[in-house]
Amino acid sequence: MKIKGVIIQGSSRSNGNTGKIVSFIQERTGFESIDLKSKKIGAFDYNFENEGDDFLPLMKEIVYNYDTLIFATPVYWYSMSGIMKNFFDRISDCLKTEKELGRMLRGKNMGMVSCGSDAELKKGFEMPFVESANYLGMNYLGNFHTWLENDLIPDSLKTELSIFLENQMMTSE
Repeated sequence: MKIKGVIIQGSSRSNGNTGKIVSFIQERTGFESIDLKSKKIGAFDYNFENEGDDFLPLMKEIVYNYDTLIFATPVYWYSMSGIMKNFFDRISDCLKTEKELGRMLRGKNMGMVSCGSDAELKKGFEMPFVESANYLGMNYLGNFHTWLENDLIPDSLKTELSIFLENQMMTSE
């Protein structure tokens, strides 16, 4: 069964290395993509004074239209990008003021793809994704770390990523 999915890209460069990985994933999966850099999403605010930005409409689009969410982020200082972190922090809005929207994340699938400057991903990088999925009642499908060599995705990595996508992201639980 084909899953309706979306790749949520959180990078400071829309067409950078992570963007190349997102394009590759789109070609293999047919998933749509959302570039967080193109959205106005403020930081979490305890007074919810930024409720007029793009976050809540974007979350509604995501929960109403997609079963599988793949978060694609570069590795910045051993962590997800700041844009991605803001997005995750704002999920708190869905637990405080938009509870019904937050509940709609239950049962959805979440995966993560990182893109770094080398082939090694430091231990613990994926923990915020795993624990967020657990807390929200989502099915965590796993993570895959990528990198580019001479501005290209290595052929061996393309093969491994294609297998990962087929085995983890393209089948329902």
